[in-house]
Amino acid sequence: MGEEKSYLYLIRVPCSSANIGPGFDVIGLALSMYLELRVTIAQPLSSQSAALPLVSKSLANSSSSSLNCTITYTGVSPESIELDAASNLLTRSALYLLRCHGHHSFPHPTKVHIHNPIPLGRGLGSSGAAVVAGILLGNLALSSHSPSLSLSKARLLDYCLMIERHPDNVAAALYGGFVGTYLNELDPVDMARKEIPLSEVLPAPAGGLDTGLKPPEPPCGIGHFRRFKWAKEIKAVAVIPDFEVSTAKARECLPTLYSRQDMIFNLQRLALLTTALSDSPPDPSLIYEAMRDKVHQPYRSTLVPGLTQILECVTPATHEGLLGICLSGAGPTILALATGNFEGIAEAVMDRFKREGEGIQCRWSVLEPAEEGATVEAVQGWEHL
Repeated sequence: MGEEKSYLYLIRVPCSSANIGPGFDVIGLALSMYLELRVTIAQPLSSQSAALPLVSKSLANSSSSSLNCTITYTGVSPESIELDAASNLLTRSALYLLRCHGHHSFPHPTKVHIHNPIPLGRGLGSSGAAVVAGILLGNLALSSHSPSLSLSKARLLDYCLMIERHPDNVAAALYGGFVGTYLNELDPVDMARKEIPLSEVLPAPAGGLDTGLKPPEPPCGIGHFRRFKWAKEIKAVAVIPDFEVSTAKARECLPTLYSRQDMIFNLQRLALLTTALSDSPPDPSLIYEAMRDKVHQPYRSTLVPGLTQILECVTPATHEGLLGICLSGAGPTILALATGNFEGIAEAVMDRFKREGEGIQCRWSVLEPAEEGATVEAVQGWEHL
């Protein structure tokens, strides 16, 4: 037998912010904070590229499983990360894709090091990024099992959306940029597929953690998106509080019925916002008004202390450089779009959190649109994990 070779890959997936005010479950923005995977896999792919730097040499936690995959992790909240391939959301997503094509485990051996700076439960698309990374990992593993088979990005989106039912987060993370999305309604047969590891916003599959020996493949074209233009001057100030809000709880507090007046309010602003954010120079008064919302933010204020005061008091009139402000996804992160004065805007939001939320602490980052979206690169020169 010939000597076995290992092939090294870097998968990078940006975080994302959904809704952007009135675009509830409709628009998403990929941002420059990246979930990164270093993957060592047994079989080659055809493409190779120049060497890239290591993400991290620190392997803080490790675990192995019978699925031929060893997971290690560094980054935020290591105590809450599952390191067994049968339990981790990322590797479960990869296994779903593999099992749809008749493979019940990863190529032997597969090693995955996850480095994750995206805070969990903060409204920055951490689960969407994990699912996208997992499906890309599954596609790599599938190509190693079957060298002639590699799925297109459009088809990978279908797999992502059968697990993570947020097209705004998933399409932004996979394709990058500022996107508008919609999700086709699935027929009862598709919704009853118990083998698929659905996200927390839908009922858990009765089959538990096992995604099945041969789960049915997702329908083609179940989600659609289009990219909007984005003015180069606009950056995003993400103010991230030190507490979590689960997607499930953020959904529970929303009403089941809305008034016609509130729906028209949001639709009018959404129709302007997607164009207003492409204007150069951007118009603060137009963008601020177009980012107002009556569908989700007022109801989620019960979960995010100070949200109402932040949205009302941090304005272009009071803070130079600010264009608009909103809850990022389900929260509690606040996203402020701005052309400057980033620290001043962040300090104002953090001060409100402290005053209204009994001393809530925050950190903040200036992020840019991640135009490229998720990437996979073959890499030379890494040490083995």
